[in-house]
Amino acid sequence: MTRQIFSFFALTFLFSCKSPQVCPDVNALPRFGGMKKCDEQIEADKIFLADCEKFYKNRDAAVRHHIDWGWSYFYKNQFDSATMRFNQAWLLDSTKADIYWGFGSCLGKQQQFEESLVYCDISNKINPNNPKVWLCSSISHGQLFFQSKDINSLNKSIADLKTAISLDPNYAEAYGQLAGCYSYFTQKDSARKYLAIADRLDPNVVNPQVRKILMER
Repeated sequence: MTRQIFSFFALTFLFSCKSPQVCPDVNALPRFGGMKKCDEQIEADKIFLADCEKFYKNRDAAVRHHIDWGWSYFYKNQFDSATMRFNQAWLLDSTKADIYWGFGSCLGKQQQFEESLVYCDISNKINPNNPKVWLCSSISHGQLFFQSKDINSLNKSIADLKTAISLDPNYAEAYGQLAGCYSYFTQKDSARKYLAIADRLDPNVVNPQVRKILMER
């Protein structure tokens, strides 16, 4: 609780001080929106980093705590709060792949799919071995295909999913997504193949509408 209190104070400090300088509201934007911060925000960042030095045994522990805190908000569908915590982790160490995955996931949930892909790509460049990030990327590509019907987006979604299962051959959700992707093709053999694998691993990951389409044809 103490850590949460000081982290929250450091983040909200800038709103409690009056100043003629206008501070942009950037806390809920990934990497603070790349915007130049005002003096109060810069001071708040310094306080936050100094507090982390006091309350955590090392910088890695502080980063991990704030990443985990971000995910806890993410799974509550509180995406602004999640992004704020990922931003704090980014302040501590901008080289961590999971931070960019967090940004990408929050953006994807807010239907900002092209922006989501930017951060998934950064995460994958830092660490290409996390199948969950490839799944995140594939979902954004899939949503762009759904919006535009551009086959290139669908092919990119499939490629990302195949990378995911190459990293984790038992990744049920990825197989379920592959079944959905291939259901858009005239030939349904591949869709049914991946449906069968997904069902063997976890039948709950398959979209009921996809299942209906494949069972009817």
